[in-house]
Amino acid sequence: MPNIKSAKKRVKVIDKKTAQNRANRSALKTQLKKFDVAAEAGNAKEVFAATVSTVDSAVSKGLIHKNKANRAKAQLAKKLEASGK
Repeated sequence: MPNIKSAKKRVKVIDKKTAQNRANRSALKTQLKKFDVAAEAGNAKEVFAATVSTVDSAVSKGLIHKNKANRAKAQLAKKLEASGK
């Protein structure tokens, strides 16, 4: 444990940010799983927009890289097309 006041504050701030990042990452994974379940059931259109929005917000928060997000969105669109047929 640090003794300097500014170092103590950094520890607190990092813990808070880590918890927020963990919650946001968990929400992203949950939304992706919801889309997979909806795609299996055949009603993925309703969930697609929310899932893409969640992926985009993860990029803006710095949780995932924009190329990973684009790849994920392309895979989602591919699953949406496959579930529609």
